[in-house]
Amino acid sequence: MTIIAVVGNKGGAGKTTLSVNLAAGLAKQTSTVLVDADPQGSALQWNAFSDGDQAISVLEATDELNTQLTKLSQDHNYVVVDCPPSVHAPQTISVLEVCDLALIPVQPSPVDLWATVHTEKAVEEAQLSNAKLQAMLVINQLESRTTLSRLVRDAVAEIGLPVAKTALRRRAIFRNSVLEGKNVFEVGRRGADAANEIDELIYEVINI
Repeated sequence: MTIIAVVGNKGGAGKTTLSVNLAAGLAKQTSTVLVDADPQGSALQWNAFSDGDQAISVLEATDELNTQLTKLSQDHNYVVVDCPPSVHAPQTISVLEVCDLALIPVQPSPVDLWATVHTEKAVEEAQLSNAKLQAMLVINQLESRTTLSRLVRDAVAEIGLPVAKTALRRRAIFRNSVLEGKNVFEVGRRGADAANEIDELIYEVINI
């Protein structure tokens, strides 16, 4: 019923990691599918060697992406889409035309913040034809002890998009679990803190 796009305009922002773990968290609660619309195919690669009991369903995006997402949303309560690292990519444009929510991971760095300005413009353009589209920034890889991380909320507030209260901290388990073909919910106590952050983010975004 709900299509969630994970969107970014720069590689390395943690888009695929967020997509995988967001879908995994939602799949614990209800019917969820992850669509890999990124030509790099990172989510598909992750799924190829995932052997966990909680492995989520990951599908490759088709050429008729809008139609694919619409059909999937009829059979699943949540469809999560890992978009390319460019708001100008045709896949991203197509997803923004039909999705309900765009989550935009942004790291506390000037380069990431500059790239997000273009994402804001792309969302505004998409909202002209997709009135239901909402968008939210998600601060990712936060390091609370650094000055930049402490200032990042003030910085993103200038962008003009809502910012999730839940931030994802820089945790090695986010990267390591993906390398193991797992999500943070599948690695036991090692992933407990990270899993709690994902659950908090899910609770926040589905109650917008």
